[in-house]
Amino acid sequence: MASSRVDLDGNPIKPITICMIGAGGFIGSHLCEKLMTETPHTVLALDVYNDKIKHLLEPETNPWHGRINFHRLNIKHDSRLEGLIKMADLTINLAAICTPADYNTRPLDTIYSNFIDALPVVKYCSENNKRLIHFSTCEVYGKTIGSFLPKDSPLRKDPAYYVLKEDESPCIFGSIEKQRWSYACAKQLIERLIYAEGAENGLEFTIVRPFNWIGPRMDFIPGIDGPSEGVPRVLACFSNNLLRKEPLKLVDGGQSQRTFVYIKDAIEAVLLMIENPARANGHIFNVVLLLAVFGMFSLEFILDFFYLQVYSKVSGDPPLENATVDVSSKEFYGEGYDDSDKRIPDMTIINRQLGWNPKTSLWDLLESTLTYQHRTYAEAVKKVIAKPVAS
Repeated sequence: MASSRVDLDGNPIKPITICMIGAGGFIGSHLCEKLMTETPHTVLALDVYNDKIKHLLEPETNPWHGRINFHRLNIKHDSRLEGLIKMADLTINLAAICTPADYNTRPLDTIYSNFIDALPVVKYCSENNKRLIHFSTCEVYGKTIGSFLPKDSPLRKDPAYYVLKEDESPCIFGSIEKQRWSYACAKQLIERLIYAEGAENGLEFTIVRPFNWIGPRMDFIPGIDGPSEGVPRVLACFSNNLLRKEPLKLVDGGQSQRTFVYIKDAIEAVLLMIENPARANGHIFNVVLLLAVFGMFSLEFILDFFYLQVYSKVSGDPPLENATVDVSSKEFYGEGYDDSDKRIPDMTIINRQLGWNPKTSLWDLLESTLTYQHRTYAEAVKKVIAKPVAS
């Protein structure tokens, strides 16, 4: 396998060791799968939990046995971190608090997790001349320039006022009292630190800005594959409501426009970054669905024309008669919430440097995700029903 694989410039790809921080999460588990099944690389998988990668760690008869090693640790306070980074050729940092409901209810934890806790990772990579792929977020863009224009301004329809470009777009956040921006601000500051380490100390880095990566093992369904309390991200919230046959909650009317991408397509992009350092180093990449083909959608449109129809197909249940209910952002997320109007990315840099474009349609990515979530929920309900009642 190692001898037959070449990079985008035709050079043989040599096996490397990857220190993956946050390997047990949604993105990390899919990336570990990709690396084990399609590459010769070795992974040092760091996380507090390993539930989503247990199938890769057991049994020992797996053909990749010995190429993935799990290390249970919290990067906040574990002296093993630097040693593991030293052992690797590349470090990928996926660790973060990245649930919108936490941004204004747990702002201190959010800032510490996304900035303070990431500092040692950047420091150790820089000091030991190790390459870093850091996962940031599309939220660093904040609000669009167009959102500050009068609502009847024709410039609101001009892409120059809302398309988000990695190397040009300003990062515009709300006021300090809007603590929802604690996440975006912490992520932007760690990006600036990484960029400065590259400029001053020669750190080889790549920054990834995901835009709503969707697929199996995404987020959690409260009380099923996650905590009973809490609010997951938007599509997991919708799934939670559908599984419980409750109306879907549209925050502030669901008019925010979002783009999505299937997790397996996104992981293809990350693998290209891993195996093409000459093309990826020093760049920031938007990773999302190709707009020219699939377009951009309001959350209300996604529900009306995609989500409810796909769920009905997957579950066999007829669509809910009163499928949605409007709630205010204050009621849903709490005091201090704010949001961006549009997250519509430019794809020029990732197309040019890596030749990457996603392949999966919005319908197909929703069908895959909802099939997994419906099966997970059904299995959990069966376990509850089958559990003996204490006398």
